Order: sequence, then structure tokens, then C-alpha cells
Amino acid sequence: MADENVLSIAGVPIEDTFAEAFDMKATRVIITAHTIQWARNAGIAFTGFGTSVIACGIEMAIERELAGDETPDGRPGVAVLAFAVSGKELEKQIPRRAGQCILTCPTTSLFAGIEGEKRIALGKTLRYFGDGFQISKVIGGRRYWRIPVMDGEFLCEEDTARVDAVGGGNFLLLGRSLDSVANACRAATAAILPIPGVITPFPGGATRSGSKVGSKYSGLVASTNETYCPTLAGLVPQPFGSEVKAILEIVIDGMSPERIAEAMKLGINAACNAVGSEGLVGVTAGNYGGKLGRHHFHLREVL
Repeated sequence: MADENVLSIAGVPIEDTFAEAFDMKATRVIITAHTIQWARNAGIAFTGFGTSVIACGIEMAIERELAGDETPDGRPGVAVLAFAVSGKELEKQIPRRAGQCILTCPTTSLFAGIEGEKRIALGKTLRYFGDGFQISKVIGGRRYWRIPVMDGEFLCEEDTARVDAVGGGNFLLLGRSLDSVANACRAATAAILPIPGVITPFPGGATRSGSKVGSKYSGLVASTNETYCPTLAGLVPQPFGSEVKAILEIVIDGMSPERIAEAMKLGINAACNAVGSEGLVGVTAGNYGGKLGRHHFHLREVL
């Protein structure tokens, strides 16, 4: 790896390849509560089972926590980003999750977190829980619903916006051990977390279940990517040496290609600098030969 043409960071070689990402639809909402703990609890429940559109139908996570001076009602809160392959899927998922996970959480309120012409229902749908006792008011051209609940009222904005976005930016960390690649992952996700407009939807920001399209079993749209499973060395061709013992992938969804590129740059740099070449054999990215997603994030250009 001493070749001058090989890009490296802290001695870790970066493969000359690209991450392939896809067009998605996205929305952003703001959850507030009497305390940040309640807001966080509602956000965690709301985003549960939201790691991959492959089976969850939606990818979502808490974008960041908000202080009172950053929210519509002056209370602490969290901002949540959600991504789906279609506006129709967002329109199905968001009200259902909000009704079960935010309306139910003590002291919460729910607001739109983004501007745009196309809309997704919030209070427009949830108001019916009020069983005729709900009331609405228009303030500054925006409609809000007040739904009576046992701790007072659930205040919910009529709807939020839906916008075009990008999902599936990614990079893979090839580790010399599980501990080293886990430490690199933690450094990467910590670097990505402060960036507005992006999320890493998998648990802790990372996934071990890198997938390929299709399967030997009919009905499965995706299955394990055996070429990146170190335990299968010798059974299937693999694009790395025997020194790779564990691989973890960070998947990034963003409100724009520029946000994803920024997240990839900061995440890769943080991972490499955290453990160096003693911890990582290299960094690569996942793609399908450029045939499925029109957004290509070439690692050399990103870095």
C-alpha cells in the first residue's frame, strides 16, 4: 500500500470506489415536551423499527436535540428526520407512528420541522382521537389542533412538509478486530452526529448486515453479502485479505447530496484517525455497479 496513487488517512488505505445512493422522500418533525427526557422518549419510540426501507418501509432517527429557544413552543425537544422511497409510504408511516408513539407520551406536542409545498398529515389525521372534543386554531397561517388527553392537551400541527432527499450514502470499515472496528465506528458516528440534515438510521449508527440484491430463496429482495463476511473466507471470493476480521458499515440518509458527502468525509476521517492502520485494514464503500442509484459518492472526491 505504499503506492503514491493510493489515498490514505492515518495510514489507512481508502479504496478507489464509490457509494451508490438513491432518491428518496423525506420529512422532518419536531417533538417537544415538559422535559427533554419525555421528548427523547417519544422520539426513540417514534423512530423504532426504522432502520431500512427494505423491511421497515421507512428509515428514521433523531437528528438532534433542541433547546427551548429552537422550538415552536419554547420547550425542550428533538428533531426527527424520516426517509422513504415514496411520498405515499411517508403519508402512511408518519401519522400511524405519531399516534402510537407521540400522542401517547406524556406532555408532548408535535410540530412541522420543514417547509415545502407537498404535505404529510399530522394533526389532520390525529385529531379524530379527540372524538369530537378536539378544537383547532390558525396562527400565522398555520393550523394547530388541541386534542384533550389525561394530562391536559396534545397540541399538534395540522401537517408537515415532504421534500426530495437522498438515502443510502455509505462506507465500510475493514477492521483487524471487532474491538478496533467498533471503536472506529463510534468515532465516525460521533463526528457525523452534529451535522444538520443527516441521520445514520441503523442501531448506534452502524450495521453488520451488509446486503446484496436478491437471494437464492424466492421472495427475499435482499440477503447477506457473502463477499464481505470474513467467516466465509476460503468458501467464496472476497476482495480483501485474511487480516480483515470484522467489517461494519455506516449508512447515511441526507436532505441533500452535499450533506451526505460532508458526513462521509467527516466520518471516514474520524474513523481512520481514531484507530489508524493498526485497527483498520482499509475503507471501502458499497455499490451495485452504478445500476440502481443515480447518486454516486466517489471516496476520492468526497475526501
